[in-house]
Amino acid sequence: MPPDLKQLIRLQELDIRLAELAREIAALPKHVAEIEKKLVSHERKLEADRAALLANQKERKKCEGDTQMQEQKITKLKDQMLGAKTNDQYRAFQNEIEFCQKEIRKAEDRILQLMSESEPLDKNVKQAETALKAEKAQVEAEKAQARERTAADQKAAQELKEERTGIVKSINPSLYQRYERVRPTRKGIALAEVVDGRCTACQIALRLQYFQDLKRGESILSCESCQRILYYNPPQTFEEFEGGTRVAMS
Repeated sequence: MPPDLKQLIRLQELDIRLAELAREIAALPKHVAEIEKKLVSHERKLEADRAALLANQKERKKCEGDTQMQEQKITKLKDQMLGAKTNDQYRAFQNEIEFCQKEIRKAEDRILQLMSESEPLDKNVKQAETALKAEKAQVEAEKAQARERTAADQKAAQELKEERTGIVKSINPSLYQRYERVRPTRKGIALAEVVDGRCTACQIALRLQYFQDLKRGESILSCESCQRILYYNPPQTFEEFEGGTRVAMS
């Protein structure tokens, strides 16, 4: 295999790894943003639950105050009723007292309803506070891991870029240009190995003479179908064919 071709194979390995690192580096901030967005959503839910619990407590306190006020009013009405001089006045006091008693019952019913509603609200708030505390710790841990991973990826990418620069300088410029022309049109894969006379990228069989020329390694050839630069690795073991079936010798 020509030395330049070996270097080109290594160059493709570097480019594939650099692309992987670039995707990972780009994905980490998105992941952090997603978990932070989820955390904010849970914080808002907790705030809503706290607001609902506070509103419940305020209304219950108001109902209790209304009950106390109506009870005080009844006490005054009863005192005034003792001084009633006519039946109409007496019945008027009675009607007012009955109205106050109805208002007390309504307030008490509402207090009971609010108490039943406050129990799950209070439970939700306490559970959410505990869960949110744990989630915040988890988010901070993931953010720290993301920062460490990003730093490691950036360092690795820098080292690979330096190696890549050295390889580019060492190979024939026209070959490198050829590599760069093919790479963007083939999803970053500019080279393909030939196995059993086929390009492993597009699976098209090479012409027999073309395959023989490739094996001789006198020139660097491209796949006539997908245009990728081809390379061939000779078998490392003895092989024989029996009835058209390849059999590896042990």
